[in-house]
Parts: sequence; structure tokens; C-alpha cells
Amino acid sequence: MLRNARFLSVSSPPPATQAGLEASWRRCRDDYSLDPATPALPDVLSGAELRQCCQKMGRILHFAGPEMERVLAAVEPAGYSVLLSDAGGVVVAHKTGANMQRGCRRWQLWPGAVWHERGAGTNGIGTCLAEHRGVRVHRNQHWRSRLHGLTCIAMPLYDAAGRLAGAINASTFHSTHDDANGMLIATCLLHAARQIEHACFMDKYRNHAIMILGAAEGTSVPMLALDQERRVVGATHAARQHMGIAPAQDVDLCLLDNMGTTAAPLRDAQIMAIDTALASARGKVAVAARMLGISRSTLHRKIRSLTGAPTPRRA
Repeated sequence: MLRNARFLSVSSPPPATQAGLEASWRRCRDDYSLDPATPALPDVLSGAELRQCCQKMGRILHFAGPEMERVLAAVEPAGYSVLLSDAGGVVVAHKTGANMQRGCRRWQLWPGAVWHERGAGTNGIGTCLAEHRGVRVHRNQHWRSRLHGLTCIAMPLYDAAGRLAGAINASTFHSTHDDANGMLIATCLLHAARQIEHACFMDKYRNHAIMILGAAEGTSVPMLALDQERRVVGATHAARQHMGIAPAQDVDLCLLDNMGTTAAPLRDAQIMAIDTALASARGKVAVAARMLGISRSTLHRKIRSLTGAPTPRRA
């Protein structure tokens, strides 16, 4: 017990404090009862088990491939490899340079490795999935001392139904101290996560009108899918958060229904839909109303109630 005293102290250890990883270290200590001195690396699934995990990822794997290649082109010069995990922390895809393959196998940065936080302790993939946020875990910030040779950066990834689908990760076993470089890699991963979600959403709702509710603030892009009647039938993770819709919950609501003042994000979507229709109709309210599937008088009322602006003159 004495050998682990610095890990099991009541206060958070300095490496975790510096990285904002205190909650993860507490989970490792209190919830998982993980011994930081355990020498074993993460478990590795059998080939059959890995194939099952890949099948469950579905189209995400298809769209992730090109993005992982783009990330690798940016991070390989710094000695990083790129991994994609499922929501359980299982690595399902891997991109690396030929000169790093042996090291990646040795460190279990390879398909089939299970980087769930409950088993592997604080690490890029596992902690990212546990906290649904981007994380960077540098060397001795890992809970397990066996992993102190790694630096890992990860971003969560969401599917077309708003569910946490996994994480995209860049890891290196080379010594690195460049925080600016880490920020650039995190930015690359953030962009890749958004692009994968965007591609999955566009693929699932390829015959629908797509609306973006402003700029993305996290890894998820706030997007809505609308059918021909302008009913919202799909929403990304960010859009669901704004509208209070649970991940994977069926979405079927009229975009132009009367909403209370608390539904600001959906009001923004309504305004965007009206602006888009008016722009396409060159300001003609009657034409825009037909495009939106409502009457001209209803559109007049909507414009006044939503924006307080006067109705366009050309009706």
C-alpha cells in the first residue's frame, strides 16, 4: 500500500490537477479500485469480437477512413498515430506510418485493444468517452504507471441519432512537451469528428432538407433534417441538446408550430427556415408560404411573432 501512497492520497495528484483530470483519477481510485502499478496493458479482443464491434459501428467506419487519413497526414510528422474507438473504448480502426507499426503493437495502439477507463484507467480514449469531451493525457497524467510513456489526445464522436458512437484519437509513444503542437492536433481531431458526424447525418437523411443551427461549439454540429412537410425528423447531438431531445429518441415535430419562449433554439430554426424560403422566393411571401407548406397569413403572423419585424412588402 505504501508504494501507491502518492496516487491514493485524498487530494488530487498534481499531474491530474494540471490537466483537469481530477475526476478521472478519483474514478480510478474510488469507483474502479485500480492499482496504478499494475504492469499489464489494456486487454485485446479476439478477431471475432473485434469484427462484431466493427459491424456495430456501421457507416461510421466508412466515413471515418478518409478523415483519419487526413489527420494522419497532419500528425505523423510529430510521431502520432490515429485511432478510432467505439463507445466501449474498443479500437476499431487504426492509421499509422510504417515506421511506427511495431511500437503501436507494443503499446496496444491497435485494433481490438480495449481502452475503456474502467479497465485502462485515465487515458485519452477512455476518459474522453467517460466525460463526453475532448481530453489530452500526457505521460504521467495517465493513472497507470505502465502508460506513462504515452501522450494521447481524443475527441468524442456522435452518430446520426445523437448517440455517443466512439472517439477519434491521436497517440504517440515518443517524448513530447510541445503544448502548441498538442493544441493543433486537438483542432485536427475536432474537425475530423465534426466531419464524420456531418457525413453520417447527411447520408442518413440524404433525401431531406438539412438546416444548420448556427456554428458548432463542440464536437457535434447542430443540424436538423426536415421532410417535405417541413417537419423535423432528425437531429444531431448538439441540436438535440439545444431542444431537450434525448439521444436516439424519435424526432417528429413541426418546424413552424407555435413554440413557447423557452424553445429559443427551435425558434432560431423557424427563423432560419423562413429566411431561407423568403430568399429562395426573392422576398415573395406567397411563394415562400407555399414552399413552407403554410398559408400566407400564417407566414405573416410567424414573421411578426418570431422576429418582431414587419412583413416584407412583396406579398
